[in-house]
Amino acid sequence: MGRSKASGRITTRHKGGGVKKLYRIIEFSQTIMDMPAKVIALEYDPNRTAFIALIEYANGNKQYIIAPQDLKVDDQVVFSEKAALTAGNRIKLKNIPVGTNVYNIELDPGRGGKLVRSAGSAAQVLAQENGYTNLKMPSTEIRKVSGECFANIGMVSNPENKYYTVGKAGKSRMKGRRPHVRGSAMNPVDHPHGGGEGRQPIGLKHPKTPWGRPALGVKTRNRKKWTNKYIIQRRKKK
Repeated sequence: MGRSKASGRITTRHKGGGVKKLYRIIEFSQTIMDMPAKVIALEYDPNRTAFIALIEYANGNKQYIIAPQDLKVDDQVVFSEKAALTAGNRIKLKNIPVGTNVYNIELDPGRGGKLVRSAGSAAQVLAQENGYTNLKMPSTEIRKVSGECFANIGMVSNPENKYYTVGKAGKSRMKGRRPHVRGSAMNPVDHPHGGGEGRQPIGLKHPKTPWGRPALGVKTRNRKKWTNKYIIQRRKKK
């Protein structure tokens, strides 16, 4: 991690080491439709901030899904075009009433959930118009998504994750995070912010990356990106 397999050189800074983690295969899409599944376990997943739920279908198939808040063992969930508005059920956006919270949202029908999957997050259905559903994202951005896309009802589990503190440097290293050195602590040859006697300001009007590109607060989205037409209102700046 962090190094090129071909050359052995660091190609991604501040990554490396870390304990081994078994990857759990999560079902972000809807492979088995109209068949209720029973929740048989709620588990921790080291690869994401949310908890995951192990579900079992009537035919014996088992899958992991992202667990919503308030889901309990022995509850039932179902993936269907129309279903009850209970936490964990996966329904087409066009059939979800205005004001409902949703997560694990598809961007393209049948491609699986891409949006709103982290702990404690949820998007809100604002309107249904012309085959599109208007969603207010956790970032406050309002965008249109095809009504044929699926989404889960509810809010992602583990909202207390935002209060989590690492506590010590060793725990951060276990997660594969290597030390991050400030540019202003380097020499001019190593970083645009480096140099000077004692503590010095960066000496530039705006911060830069080690490769001279603008950083912090600079818009990186392509102005000509074809999906811009689906964004009704940009997210609010902090």
